[in-house]
Amino acid sequence: MVVPTPGGSLGTWNWRTIVTNMFPLLVVLSIIVLWAGITLEDAEELLEEYGILAVMVPTMVDMGGNLGAILSSRLSSRFHLGTTELDPRDRVLRGNVLAILALAATIFTALAVGAWALGAVLGIGLPLATLLTISLISGMSVAVIAIVFSFLATYGSYRLGIDPDDTTIPIVTNVVDVFGMVIFIGVSALVLGF
Repeated sequence: MVVPTPGGSLGTWNWRTIVTNMFPLLVVLSIIVLWAGITLEDAEELLEEYGILAVMVPTMVDMGGNLGAILSSRLSSRFHLGTTELDPRDRVLRGNVLAILALAATIFTALAVGAWALGAVLGIGLPLATLLTISLISGMSVAVIAIVFSFLATYGSYRLGIDPDDTTIPIVTNVVDVFGMVIFIGVSALVLGF
């Protein structure tokens, strides 16, 4: 795959180039992800008191990264095909963003309903309205962050002459995982008055 860039070409697939580009990036991203772990540890009391939130954490964090990965992949493919310049007037680009937002609304609504049903069965639940509020505010915030970082990582990689396929998904999923955890814990504490 060769994609023209302002300063030359991205070149062909080469494992050494990928490792050279990715190793420092992965080290930095690993340090950033530690923040999510620290945030989760700091929220231990909240998650113990409201156990159903602990059930929601993995899905909340995972889905935010997945939404970003979907958009990043689509943007990278469009760059490789030469069909995008990140113009806000591009209908396909707007359609991709709207699809991510619609998918996020659907997934995070289903997460709240599923958590409510599980909580009702286990006797550890919260009201559906509370779970919907937490899930939708957190989830839609994470979706917006995923969209922003998808654009930044894809366009930044392209401008630096690095194949976006090599960088975007690790950047977006790690950053969105961290923000997803922080936002979910923050919104949960705010809504529950914790």
